[in-house]
Amino acid sequence: MKTIRMLAMAAAIPALAAAAQADTKIGMITTLSGGGAGLGVDVRDGFMLAIEQDGRAGVEVVIEDDQRKPDAAVQIADRMIQSEKVDILTGIIWSNLAMAVVPAATAQDVFYLSPNAGPSALAGKRCHKNYFNVAWQNDNLHEAAGAYANEAGLTNSFILAPNYPAGKDALTGYKRMYGGDLAGEIYTKLGQTDYAAEIAQIRASGADSVYFFLPGGMGISFLKQYAGSGVDLPVVGPAFSFDQGILQAVGEAALGVKNTSQWNKDIDNPANAAFVAAFQDKYDRLPSLYASQGYDTANLILSALDKAEVSDQDAFRAALKAAEFASVRGDFKFGPNHHPVQDIYVREVIKEGDVFTNKIIATGLSDHADAYAGACKM
Repeated sequence: MKTIRMLAMAAAIPALAAAAQADTKIGMITTLSGGGAGLGVDVRDGFMLAIEQDGRAGVEVVIEDDQRKPDAAVQIADRMIQSEKVDILTGIIWSNLAMAVVPAATAQDVFYLSPNAGPSALAGKRCHKNYFNVAWQNDNLHEAAGAYANEAGLTNSFILAPNYPAGKDALTGYKRMYGGDLAGEIYTKLGQTDYAAEIAQIRASGADSVYFFLPGGMGISFLKQYAGSGVDLPVVGPAFSFDQGILQAVGEAALGVKNTSQWNKDIDNPANAAFVAAFQDKYDRLPSLYASQGYDTANLILSALDKAEVSDQDAFRAALKAAEFASVRGDFKFGPNHHPVQDIYVREVIKEGDVFTNKIIATGLSDHADAYAGACKM
């Protein structure tokens, strides 16, 4: 597997010397090839933008591709911990990979900061003092969608998601807040691209709406096939199925769709405005939800390093929990299980010039915490 090494350093310091002097080593395990690679690329690019903007010496980031395979992610994590001697791990996109890596990493006194995956199991009884989620707990955006469905008068939703931890959390979250009936509930194969059978079931179900969580290429395939099917039911989803990279591939079929997110490019605060401008300038594309999460994760780490060395674990942990950094989301804080307490917005897919994007139209849930924190005993 290809290993990418990136160092934040003063320009005058030779690379080899900087590597030898690295005070903090961060291992990023993320998906950079195959299905879902765009998500990992965005997390990586957002993370490294923050590291480069900070510019301090002594921070090394080692990046490897997990290929969306749990066994590959475990092997990389073991090598990073045992051979590379990383202090912090981050980067995993998929919840099944997080479940394979995070418990073993934290058990070895390594910090893990999630820029994406937030499985319910790690938010409740299996929480850990060295595990922080900087994105959301998996259920959260789906809970906001369920609340929005109620407000929109939707009373008979057909719901579907992939059959893996995040998919199960997704539909659990939607049902937790949604007050109507279910016309159907399906768990699809992870990585599936043909949804003819599912769309036929939706057509025959008597549903008045469709709620789906299909991230990455799965969502692109479903939306294109749904748009061409002639089924004319309103669609609601989380940001993962309507994010910046996905929208360009889906095109007109996504216009007007309502989706939920804790971030959007039009959140009005200085940190977010600066992030959006810098990301566009560096990468020549609009940032996605995933890029914003990578950026916040890096800035959280850097803010903690301003206060404590990672080797002083108690002090560093306290600095992480304080979360004293300028989040692109605005107000940011952790709950008692180290998961965010935050606003979640309702967005609408629009077109700005030739670019499909989202705009915030409402706040779905305010100051929202996850449902599992009470089971976390730290």
